[in-house]
Amino acid sequence: MDNKIQVTIDIIIHATEDISKFFDALNQLFEIEQEKILVQELKGHFDNPITTLHAKFSKKDAKKIVGKIVSNLTKSQERELIDSLEQRIQNSTLHLRFDKQKLVQGNIDFREKDPVKIKIFTPIYTKKDAVKIFSELLKKTN
Repeated sequence: MDNKIQVTIDIIIHATEDISKFFDALNQLFEIEQEKILVQELKGHFDNPITTLHAKFSKKDAKKIVGKIVSNLTKSQERELIDSLEQRIQNSTLHLRFDKQKLVQGNIDFREKDPVKIKIFTPIYTKKDAVKIFSELLKKTN
């Protein structure tokens, strides 16, 4: 199953935020080069500029990123993640949300509001096996 893993990263950057800090943080924490990130310029509800960053990885690259995520978690964050797997899994996808400002500072911290969204997909054919499969995947990549 490791060869079918996919990781998607999405970040919404507001006009007051420095996009270069996000590129630096993604490179520092996950070794993601700027060239691998799709940048899209949009307009918000009040015509304010919004930039979105999107990156998608598969196979070895995805596995490496999952390993980097797990290795940057504290032991208590790791336990929190394992304990909340059931709530975070939907349709063979593990949904993670990290604090944008902490990420820019080189740290990972779970946060639901205005987050960096990371989706980890691996095929799961029996719903009841989802927690077990993701638990094993997170332990293997650590």
